[in-house]
Formats: sequence, C-alpha cells, structure tokens
Amino acid sequence: MSDSDTPWFKSTKSGGNGGSCVETRRHNGMVEVRDSKDPTGPVLTVSRENWRAFISAAKAGDFDI
Repeated sequence: MSDSDTPWFKSTKSGGNGGSCVETRRHNGMVEVRDSKDPTGPVLTVSRENWRAFISAAKAGDFDI
C-alpha cells in the first residue's frame, strides 16, 4: 500500500440501515467504491477529480428527485 492508499471505510452517517452501504478508499491515485455487503464483488474506480465532483453535486442536491 502506498502512502496515499487508505483502507476501505464507510461514512459515519451510514449506521442503523442494516449494513446497506457503500465503502470507499483511495488506491493508486484513484477512488474505489464497492458495496459493503459484497466486498469481493465489483469495484467502481473513478478519478479523484470526478469523485470530488460527484460528492459536491450530491451535497448540492443535484441528484434529488
């Protein structure tokens, strides 16, 4: 693991929903996302810039229905 790599983690706000969460980590200069219920399943890998844009849009309510 390089200095910028991190272990998988869930948001502290994800408690109490029965474990239905996503986990993220930094790995090889990218951000990886996976389903916490399926840790050996598929992993979505995105650039750090795209992850920041996604998080900013989510916080701004851009994906609200």
